[in-house]
Amino acid sequence: MNIEFAALTRRCAPALAVAGALLAVALLTRVALALRPEVRMAGYADFAHAFGTGLAFDLATAAWFAAPLALWLVLAPDALARTRTHRMLVAAAAGAALYVLAFVAVSEWIFWDEFGARFNFIAVDYLLYTQEVIGNIRESYPVGRILAALALLAAAAGWLLRRALWRGGTQALAWRTRLAGVALLALALSACWQLIDQDLKQRRPGDTVNELAGNGIYDFFAALRRNELSWERNYATLPPDEALAIVRAALAEQGDAWVPGPPGSVERHVQPHGAVRPLNVVLISVESLGAEFLGAYGDKRGLTPNLDRLAADSLWFANAYATGNRTVRGLEALSLSLPPTPGQSIVRRPANAALFSLGSVLEDRQYAVMFAYGGYGYFDNMNAFFDANDYRSIDRRSIPAARIEFENVWGVADEHLYDQVIDELDAAHAARPSRPVFVHVMSTSNHRPYTYPAGRVDIASGSGREGAVKYTDYALGRFVERARSHAWFRDTLFVITADHGANARGTAEIPIDKYRIPVFMYAPAHLAPRRVDRLMSQIDIAPTILGLLNLEHYSKFLGRDVLRAPPGSDRAFVGNFQTVGYMKDGRLVTLQPRRRTGGTWRFDAQGRMAVAPRDLALEREAIAFYQTASHLFASGLYRDEEQLPPARRGVAAPAQGMPR
Repeated sequence: MNIEFAALTRRCAPALAVAGALLAVALLTRVALALRPEVRMAGYADFAHAFGTGLAFDLATAAWFAAPLALWLVLAPDALARTRTHRMLVAAAAGAALYVLAFVAVSEWIFWDEFGARFNFIAVDYLLYTQEVIGNIRESYPVGRILAALALLAAAAGWLLRRALWRGGTQALAWRTRLAGVALLALALSACWQLIDQDLKQRRPGDTVNELAGNGIYDFFAALRRNELSWERNYATLPPDEALAIVRAALAEQGDAWVPGPPGSVERHVQPHGAVRPLNVVLISVESLGAEFLGAYGDKRGLTPNLDRLAADSLWFANAYATGNRTVRGLEALSLSLPPTPGQSIVRRPANAALFSLGSVLEDRQYAVMFAYGGYGYFDNMNAFFDANDYRSIDRRSIPAARIEFENVWGVADEHLYDQVIDELDAAHAARPSRPVFVHVMSTSNHRPYTYPAGRVDIASGSGREGAVKYTDYALGRFVERARSHAWFRDTLFVITADHGANARGTAEIPIDKYRIPVFMYAPAHLAPRRVDRLMSQIDIAPTILGLLNLEHYSKFLGRDVLRAPPGSDRAFVGNFQTVGYMKDGRLVTLQPRRRTGGTWRFDAQGRMAVAPRDLALEREAIAFYQTASHLFASGLYRDEEQLPPARRGVAAPAQGMPR
C-alpha cells in the first residue's frame, strides 16, 4: 500500500500549526504560573513532574483540540481544498483557535488567582450562570482592553503561521493516504483516552505542583465528565455494616434513642434537656468570612468592630471549620448537616428534594421557614433546592426597587437584604404572633468585585477584600441594632457564621487554617456569653441550634449538638473538589480518588500542619462517615418522611403528639 506521509503532513499543516500553538501557549502558561510567588517547587522531582507530566497532558490536549480540523482536512476533496474560499475558511478556523488559546491562557491566570487551581468543576458550573460570572469579570477586570489585546496576539500568531495556514491544506491526497490519516488520528485519540487520566497529575505532595502538571483545557473537560463522584467506585470503603456501626457508635455518644427503620438508617429520637425555648432563629451565613479577618481571632486591621463586640456578647464557638470552599457547600452543611461528599454539592444535584433538613425539623415544629438571598436565587440552584425542602425562598426579586440604593452583579448590598429580612419577620409575626420564624440569610457583599454603597466605611468601594469585609461588618452591626427596636428581638436567636473561608483553595491538599470560620450564637435575653474552644464542624451548627431551643425531634443529622456531646467526640469535616478530610484529636486524615489516602497530619490551634504517622483507626472512622453520608443520600434514606407520600415513609411510628 502506497501511503504518502509527507503529503499527509502537508495537507494537515494548518491543524499541526494549531497543535503546535497550543503546546507553546500551554508551556508559557505553565512557566508563568510557576513564577507566581505562592508557587513553591521542592527540587528536581517537583520540576520534572510539573513540566514532564504537564507535557503529556499538553500533547493529549493538542491532539483533541486539533482533531476536528485535521479530520476535515484529511477528508476534504482535493478540488475543494485548492479553492480560495476553502483556504480562507481554514485560515479563519485556525485563527479562531489561536484566539481561543490566548483567551484560555488569560482565563487560567484569572482562575488561578481566585482558586489556586487549574479549571475544575467550578469553571464548569460557572458556564451555567453567565450573567453573574460575566458581570463579575466585567466589574473586576478591564475586559475590553484584554479582549482587544488577545485579538492582536492571535493576529500576530496567525501572521507568523501564515504559510502553513494559507498554503497548507492544498496538497492532493490518494484515498489510501486519507484512510491512513483517519486511522492515525483515531489511534492517537484512543491512546490519549486510554493513557492520560486526570489522576495522573496527582503524584506529588504539593498541591500547586500537581496543578501545574495539568492543562486547563483538559482539566475543564475532565471536570465536566467527573462532576459527581461515586464514593463506592472512587474512594476507599469499608463493609457497609461496619461503616454504619462506626457512625452509629459515634452518634450514640450523645445519648439519643435509636428509631427502628430501614437497614442503614441513622434516625434517632432527640429528647429535650430543659423547657422548650421556641425562639425565632435568624441564621446568617456570610459570604467568605474566614476567621482570619476578625479581630476576635487576632487580626490587627480593625476590620470587624461590630463582630468583635458580638463575639464578646455571644455563645462563641471559636474553633469551628467550614466543610468546603464554595457557597453551596456551606448551604448544604448548614441546612442538611451532612459531611461534604465528593463532587458536586447536594444543593446542585438531582433528587435533592424532600430531604431531612433544619428547615424541615423547624417546619414540623410549626415554624415559618424562609431562605433569603440578595441575588437571584436561580444561581447555584439555591431557590430550587430550598423551595423543595420546606423553605420559602426570598431573593432579589422580592426586594422593592425603592429600597435598593446599591447592587452589583451578585445582588443587592447586604444592608438592603437585611432590611428585607426585618420586614419579613415583621410581616410573619403580624400575621401569626405566636408562630416562631426561622430564616436562613445568605449574604453577597463580601465577594469580588468587593463593591458596596459609598460612605459606609473608610475604605473605598471596589478597592479589595478588606473594604468588603469592613462593609460586611458594618451591615451586620446595623442589622442587629435595627432589630433591637422590634418586638421579636428579645425572643430571637441570631446565629452568625460563614459559608466558607476566603482563601481555601486547592484540589488535593486542604489548608485547614483557611477553613476556620466564626460561629456566634447571640440571644442576650436567653444565652449567657461564653467562649467554647472545642473542635466544631459546620454540620454541627444545626443540631446545636435545636439543642439550644430544647426541641424534641427526630434526627438524621450526622452533625451533633456540641453542647451535649462529650468532648471526646469532637471532630470536623473539610473537603474541596475531590479530596475530603477528617479532623480529630489534633490530627487530620485525607481521602482521595482511586481509593487513596492522602496522608495524616498533626495540626495546632493556628492550623499549622506537620506530617504525622499514619493512623489507621482514624482513617477507618473518616471512611465510615463519608461512606455513610454518601449512601444515605444516594439510597434515599436521608429523605424527610413528612414530605413523602405515605407509601414511601419509614416503618417507625412517631412519638405520641410529636411530628416526624
